[in-house]
Order: sequence, then structure tokens, then C-alpha cells
Amino acid sequence: MHTRTSDDIEDHELESALLHESEKEAEQNSHSVAAKETESLDQNKLLRWIAVNIVATIAIVFINKAIFEDPALKKCQLLFASFHFFVTFGTLHLCSTQRFRVFERKEATIKEVMPIAVAMCANVILPNLSLAYSSVTFYQTVRVLLTPLTALFNFTLYSISISQRASLTLIPVCFGVAFLTWSDVQPADNVKSTSFIGVFFAMTGVVASSIYTIWIQHFRTKLSMTSVQLLHQQSLVGAVLLLYFVPWIDQLPVWSSISGRNWLLILMSGLCACLINLSQFVIVAGAGAVASTVVGHTKTITIVAIGWTISGRSVADGSIFGVVTAIGGIILYSIVSMKDKAEGR
Repeated sequence: MHTRTSDDIEDHELESALLHESEKEAEQNSHSVAAKETESLDQNKLLRWIAVNIVATIAIVFINKAIFEDPALKKCQLLFASFHFFVTFGTLHLCSTQRFRVFERKEATIKEVMPIAVAMCANVILPNLSLAYSSVTFYQTVRVLLTPLTALFNFTLYSISISQRASLTLIPVCFGVAFLTWSDVQPADNVKSTSFIGVFFAMTGVVASSIYTIWIQHFRTKLSMTSVQLLHQQSLVGAVLLLYFVPWIDQLPVWSSISGRNWLLILMSGLCACLINLSQFVIVAGAGAVASTVVGHTKTITIVAIGWTISGRSVADGSIFGVVTAIGGIILYSIVSMKDKAEGR
């Protein structure tokens, strides 16, 4: 899960997993419930699940932001991430039971999945810290850097390249994020801006997410697992691993001092994580990878727009140029990548 930050593990991880595996699994497991859904899923039902996914993903960002506004909960990053990992594991475990059979479980040893579980922890904790110290608009826009960084690491480490025209579309992405970073750290009256520590966590978080994205493919091949099977195994290991370090790193609050409102927000965050996991299965199975990508862009734009509104910034604010440039670039990259794939490049 993202969730994902929390939304990165729920959204980014499930989306990455399912985009890699959905079509392949549908062919190989023709008798599974997931394959049957691909053939018979009602259009209205699909649209409802898409709406659920969009609403839950948007909601979890702002719910988590509200949770981290509490100084006590802001210092419980490991425990909060562990909670979401347990939610991810529970959701996937339920989906793999005999009753649902969305995918078939495959076991792995703790030693085998420990490296990617550690990477998954960094992939969630650093963006969560970014969300705690950044504006929502900055946090969400910076996440689009995941695409160019993943392309860079793939080329550097594995000599895997993308087309020249796809590479050119990533230039406005990087430029837009750079411009937004410069604008958002400038102090302004009555405007929620981003601190320098927020910028640090955002950038390191994107690097961690890029490495984690590349490792998903590596460990899938190494362990002969689908991405969903791998996520099912690593999420439990990651959850327990974080719990082990909680007493030494987190500053636990006096639980009785946590308001009823914040307890409700925590429960709502877990519910959103569950809904994101479940809906992502249906979207990719019923609509395919292209539609899922469009849904992802819709969520990014909506989160940025809402974050902009509540931040108190005006439309005339200079950082809007960075937001539009970055998001426009990533949408253009998606279009070019789809054309490259269709042309067999």
C-alpha cells in the first residue's frame, strides 16, 4: 500500500503490482474469479468501483494529513505505517481465501523477502514524513518524479531504456517539480507552505519509491511470484519489522490523550486503505492497465486541486505553473508510452 505515504502502499504498490500482472494472470488462471470478472463485469459496477477508488485515495491523503497535524501522532510514523501494512496483508489474505480466490498464495521465507520488505518500509515512511511536513499540493506533485527516477535507475543499473520521445516528455516533469519546490518553500502570509525538511523527505521518498519499484520486478523474477503474491508476503514481514523498531524510534503518545476525532480518523484511514486495495483489483481486471493509468492521473489532479484550495493559495500564485507543467508532462509521458507499446518500441 499508496497506500501510497499510506496511500502509496495501498495505491502505488497495488497499482504497480496489478499493472504488471493483471493481463498475464487473466490468461493463465482462466478459472479464477478475477478472470471471470474480466469477462462479465457490469459496466455500472465497474464505474462504481472506480469512483470508490478515486474517493478513497483522495480521502486517505487528507485524512492522513489531518492525523499528522497532531504533534503526538506525527512522531508515530513507524507504528502508523505498520498499521497500514497489516491492513494491506489482511486485505490480500482475504482475497486469496478459498471463498474469493482472487489470486493463489505462494509462500516465501522471511530471509527471501526481507530486503524488499525493508525497501517497502522506506517507500512508505519517507513519503509519510513528507506529508507531515509539506503542503498536500507539494507532496502529491513531487510524487510524479517517480517515473523519471525509475527510468533513470533502470537505465543506470540494468541498461533498460525508454524511447527518445518518451524521455523528452520527462523534462517538463522535472522542471515543473523544481519550480514548485522553489515556490512552495517561500514563506507567505496565510498560506500553508512546505518546510525544507519536508522537501528532504519528499525527495528521499521518491528515490526510495523508485528503488522499490525496480526491486518489485527483480524479486518477482527471483522468487517466481506474481507481484500480488509478493506483496502479500512482504507486507506482513514489513509490518512486524516496523513494530520491532517502534519502541526505539517512535515517540509514543499518551493514548488516553488522543482525541476521539483522531481515533476516528485512524479507523477511517484503515478503511480507505482496504477499499483502495479491493477496488484496484476490480479496476485493472475490468478496465485494463490503460484505464487504471487514467484513473491515477485523475486522482493526482484532484488531490492537487483540493490541496491547492485548502492551502489558501490564489490562482495567480507562481507555483501553479510548476504544478501544471509537472502533471502535464506525466500525462504526456503516459500517452507517448502507450503509443510506443502499440508500435512495439
